[in-house]
Amino acid sequence: MPVSAPPSFGPPFAPTPSLPAPLADAPLRRALDASDDAIVLSDRSRHVVYINEGFTRLFGFGPEEVLGKFLSAVLFGAHTDPELLEKIRENVTAQGCYRVDTLLYSKNGQPLWISMVINASSDASGGPGGSITVLTDITLTKMHEVLQRRVLEGMVNELPLPNLMALVCREVERIAPEVTASILGVDEEGRLHPLAAPRLPPDICAALDGAAIGPLAGSCGTAAFLGEPVEVIDISTDARWADYRGLFAASGLRACWSSPILDHSGKVVGTFAFYFRESRGPNELHRRLVDACLHLCALAIERDTTRQRIHQLAFFDVLTGLPNRSMFCSSAERMLANLERNDQAGALLFVDLDRFKQVNDTQGHTAGDALLSEVADRLTQCLRARDLIGRLAGDEFVMLLSECGTEQAIQIAHGMLAAIAQPMDILGQNYVPHASIGIAMFPDDGESIDTLLRHADQAMVQAKSDHRHSLQLFSAEMNRRAQERAALERALRQALAERSLTLHYQPQVLSSEPGGFLHGVEALARWNHPEWGPVPPSQFIPVAEEAGLIHDLTLWLLDEACGQLAAWRAAGYRVPCVAVNLSGRSFHQPDFAQAISRALKTHGLHTSDLLLEITESVMMDARPVTLTNIEALHREGFKLSLDDFGTGYSSLSYLHRLPISELKLDMAFVQDLTTSPTARALTVSVLSIAQSLGMVVVAEGVETSGQQQWLQSQGCPVMQGYLFGKPMPADELEAWLRGQMSLG
Repeated sequence: MPVSAPPSFGPPFAPTPSLPAPLADAPLRRALDASDDAIVLSDRSRHVVYINEGFTRLFGFGPEEVLGKFLSAVLFGAHTDPELLEKIRENVTAQGCYRVDTLLYSKNGQPLWISMVINASSDASGGPGGSITVLTDITLTKMHEVLQRRVLEGMVNELPLPNLMALVCREVERIAPEVTASILGVDEEGRLHPLAAPRLPPDICAALDGAAIGPLAGSCGTAAFLGEPVEVIDISTDARWADYRGLFAASGLRACWSSPILDHSGKVVGTFAFYFRESRGPNELHRRLVDACLHLCALAIERDTTRQRIHQLAFFDVLTGLPNRSMFCSSAERMLANLERNDQAGALLFVDLDRFKQVNDTQGHTAGDALLSEVADRLTQCLRARDLIGRLAGDEFVMLLSECGTEQAIQIAHGMLAAIAQPMDILGQNYVPHASIGIAMFPDDGESIDTLLRHADQAMVQAKSDHRHSLQLFSAEMNRRAQERAALERALRQALAERSLTLHYQPQVLSSEPGGFLHGVEALARWNHPEWGPVPPSQFIPVAEEAGLIHDLTLWLLDEACGQLAAWRAAGYRVPCVAVNLSGRSFHQPDFAQAISRALKTHGLHTSDLLLEITESVMMDARPVTLTNIEALHREGFKLSLDDFGTGYSSLSYLHRLPISELKLDMAFVQDLTTSPTARALTVSVLSIAQSLGMVVVAEGVETSGQQQWLQSQGCPVMQGYLFGKPMPADELEAWLRGQMSLG
């Protein structure tokens, strides 16, 4: 309801205050004074006429210092939002109320984050005719909410360490704007390296990079050296700043308080510093901020160090320094995606040394290692900057040539054969190595790196069998597996046409129920061929993707699952919902969302009866048609589940803009819960983030009671796995349900 007078904010003016009549009641005043919130009443002229004792406890001002004044004159400070007054007046005038989180100041100059609620108070309601303002201290909440949640999200999202530390600095500076924050890392040699300092001049950061720690090395270098906080109130006179005083002279920074960041063993791995523009030390808010941040910074730095070492061991070949299979395939997939977007060709070259075993057998593994290192160097020199190279295993090397046609690939391969065949000295003996090369072309011979590797390997084997020291282009006719794949595709087309595939259902149980009761079931496609027998999903699903059958398979799955759920409902079985896996390619169909809605209507179901599982690739797909389908599903009220969460390249930033209601924790995390601290830490982070975002977490692949008990202790709401039930036909699931109900 609009009011005629704005709230109690404006230039200071001190008329004689008049106390509203209701506050003459002593019990009411005692009740207000007992409140932890600060309560302020203003009259029609916007002057304060009453404050409770909670106001004095929070801000330090007594009634004689506030009554008769505008509240802004008392509480506003240097870093209060300069537009706050206008926002309050506009909203209270138009709406009768306003709520905002803002920065205000206590009597001693302490900045406080305050949740402020202003309501108009009319004379008719017994109020003073102006406004009633309730102020709540949310400083601690702000720190925990902003710092811990965002840092943990950044860690789970694999945010690079400098970005993560910059996030910490920016959030600290937002909570305490008078502070300039910096985070420095300390290397094994005792040298400083800036990780983040968003508001420090770049020339200062550059000068600090590589600076040695010591007893007279400024605040940060000294804190790192001593392993304890160093508080310098006046940079211009403190002896510890003698070598850095000139560097900071033009910055306007006059004081610095630095605290060491310690890892789990007590080793200094960095420093966290607050700079001030006046000669001063930290206040209570600053100390609380640092206490909240030091552990997060230590966790992030330790995790990054461990990740770098693991990354080096996991993704690079120790002998040659080349990317290993995992790293090569990961990089190659990204390159292939770029080639596909730009409609360009590429070539996969598979190189295998001829008679390499003979070198190991006759000259020893040291000679073999020397040969491999030299060949790796020669192959690398034959490549262009945009190409990829990796060592798969033993004497196998692979190269992915970008923007390369068949003729150019053949020319480069001949050059590699010639480079490899140059004589070399191996432990004092002259040796002339040779190799065979198989070539598979993208996209003609395969659209994924796995397919290209397989085909190029087959071509290389053919080159060795035909004539060593040669190259061979892949052709479908040269291998039996290509023929089998074609046969599999034809059979799958027929199976889809005849609707001869079946669905199995795996239960998802609620961990809060004593015996584990049903949260829903996941529908999984199964194929029992009349001649071949059971064909595993890992075999026919990729064929469906490659052959363009996956959308038809998805539509069949939706219809079949909805029909079965309707049948269960009619038979009295309580199945809350059925989850179905959706292919990313289906989202490229303009009418996909409508097709899902039609499947529900056909079987008399509602959107809450169906849970749609998507992969991270769908989340990251920026195609307009994909986003249109997702938005349409959201409007209809469908719930989306993010499958295999944490195994891809996605960012948590997608979670806030897409209608994700459920996260499926990948079984790769679950299977290591009882043995891996890292798996447990990441799982706890996922559960925490999901809870804060209002999402359900389904842990997949739960197979042991130890995994179940740990997940249950951490509050994981839903579990799925062989411990509770394998994927089973509809009639077996019905028997399972009857068994569960009898247990209940």
